[in-house]
Amino acid sequence: MKSLSILGATGSIGQSTLDLVRRQPDAFSVEVLTAQANVDGLAQAAKDVKAKRAVIGDESHYAALKAALAGTGIEVSAGRAAVIDAAACGADWTMASIVGCAGLEPVMAAIRRGGTIALANKESLVSAGDVLMAAVRDHGATLLPVDSEHNAIFQCFERENAAQVRRVILTASGGPFRQLDADMLCKVTPEQAVKHPNWSMGAKISVDSASLMNKGLELIEAYHLFPVAVDQLDVIVHPQSVIHSMVEYQDGSVLAQLGSPDMRTPVSYCLAWPDRMPAPVERLDLAKIAQLSFEEPDLVRFPCLQLAKDALAQGRGAPAILNAANEIAVAAFLDKRIGFMDIPSVVESVLAGYDAPVPATIADILALDSEARRRAAQQVEAVAA
Repeated sequence: MKSLSILGATGSIGQSTLDLVRRQPDAFSVEVLTAQANVDGLAQAAKDVKAKRAVIGDESHYAALKAALAGTGIEVSAGRAAVIDAAACGADWTMASIVGCAGLEPVMAAIRRGGTIALANKESLVSAGDVLMAAVRDHGATLLPVDSEHNAIFQCFERENAAQVRRVILTASGGPFRQLDADMLCKVTPEQAVKHPNWSMGAKISVDSASLMNKGLELIEAYHLFPVAVDQLDVIVHPQSVIHSMVEYQDGSVLAQLGSPDMRTPVSYCLAWPDRMPAPVERLDLAKIAQLSFEEPDLVRFPCLQLAKDALAQGRGAPAILNAANEIAVAAFLDKRIGFMDIPSVVESVLAGYDAPVPATIADILALDSEARRRAAQQVEAVAA
């Protein structure tokens, strides 16, 4: 029986993981579940999978969670330190799906305990890729990518033949605004942005997908996950989201991983790795789909992707600045304080005005992140005024 911890249990990835665990209760024992503020969802999930511990990040919800789990024997704790402690519980396998840079310290705590970490928190790798991957090596941890694109690459990338890889090609659906002109993009609403045409995701990642920032963050993530150079990474728009990514080799062969757009597929791959397990996803029917199409990403209408490429090429603290500024800008857009096309403007302004030193430690990264957020908040105020 494999012991599990699920960080971010009430989010979309956490829910996909819990669904798979519920279907094979004899295969897994759940050590701990965490959530930031969703007391009802966390309490119900903890009872469903008989978790040993439930942790709520927002301490103001401690009493409510304690009451919801009274009489169950499930241990309850709250606060940021409790979440980090939960990540270091020593489970065989940890799902790291806390959204945003808030997941960085818990991810590092899990890595330092070794074991297997299924990483769905791309922002941690974007902001602290060098530091995080060094910790993986130093502590003998195994890092498995959960993002559908990186999971696809992981399945197709022959590490023993890494020198023979010519390109890693990440596919992008193009999001809900792929065919809108520049004038219409200025008028889109948060309600429209969170309605992804293919995937069921949280609000923040849905907006990132709509702006193509998500694909830019994934480029940075891929650079750290796989032994490739910056100029070996590419993006192509594939609206059907059937091919999840591809690896091209020097001999002209292109290996691709295909499947229905359901996050339970990559989660199940990570959960069972190095084996596979059944997943209750729609079977891929290529005859029914009939056609797969591709196009180049439009970097003029969707400048976030170019901003991410530039940050990756610049290195140093640029990726962390990009990520922090984007989180602030997306939150402001979701709050209807700025427009959709103001997101790249805010990010670009912060990147241009903040030449940070190379972060060498988690403390450096968190300080850089904090300052970038402060500057981004100022830019948001200027735009919203």
